[in-house]
Amino acid sequence: MPHTPISHPHCRRPLFLGGLLLAFALCWQPIEAANREQQQMMADMRMLQEQNQQLQLALVTLTESIKALNARLDEQASAARKVSADQKVVVDTLAGDVRVVKEKLDDTNVRISRMSQEIEALRTAIPQMVAPPSVDTDPAATTPVEGAQLPSTTPATSTAGLSPQKLYDTAYADYTSGQWKLAVTGFETFIKSFPRSELADDAQYYIAETLSLDGRDEEAISAYDRLLANYPGGDFVPKGYYKRGLVFERLGQRDRAKESWEALVAKFPDSDDARMAKQKLMLLSRGR
Repeated sequence: MPHTPISHPHCRRPLFLGGLLLAFALCWQPIEAANREQQQMMADMRMLQEQNQQLQLALVTLTESIKALNARLDEQASAARKVSADQKVVVDTLAGDVRVVKEKLDDTNVRISRMSQEIEALRTAIPQMVAPPSVDTDPAATTPVEGAQLPSTTPATSTAGLSPQKLYDTAYADYTSGQWKLAVTGFETFIKSFPRSELADDAQYYIAETLSLDGRDEEAISAYDRLLANYPGGDFVPKGYYKRGLVFERLGQRDRAKESWEALVAKFPDSDDARMAKQKLMLLSRGR
């Protein structure tokens, strides 16, 4: 006969309490672990907040430092610009003063040169002016013969006492008025009297121009050749090359005209005469 356990009502209570305690113990462990994790997260958040506050403070300090540095840089840049502007004013003023002094010095040198030439002209003229006239002791020479023509008392034309500028201006006035022979004579006299004058090359150029205008082309070419040979650094040399080419062209010597213009372009490429010579050479190349 099987044994049937006897269950007493008071015997179930200890079992119930034990299970409840066991369940509570099992549930308490996860809750406690969650609390610790939450506390750690809160601690980390507080730490991050503190670090964020420190970073913000450092950023504010850095921003203020940058502003102060920019302000100092602006002040230094402003001071540097002012110094540079002041220096530029000083340099410009000095350059202007130097230019004025140079212009005055050049003008003074020109005046000194002209005065030297005029003094030389006077020095040449004084001995001729003070020389005593020759006295003829022959009585017959002083006795006029009836019907005989007395010698003229008009003195011969002389450049004695004339300044270089006056002599040049006289010859140039003859040139502009169309007095070709007088102009040529005047310019030739000027060159012979004052060969080292700064106007000597000008005079030689106008001799060639006058001969060309007078229709004496062969003589004009020779005069241009003397200009180019004797005054290679003169102001009228480019014009001499160009005008000589025109005379050659007028004489039908196109090859020699081309040579003169090509020499002008090669030696004085930036001159106005060289630009006109290039146009002439283009026309020659087209057969015109």
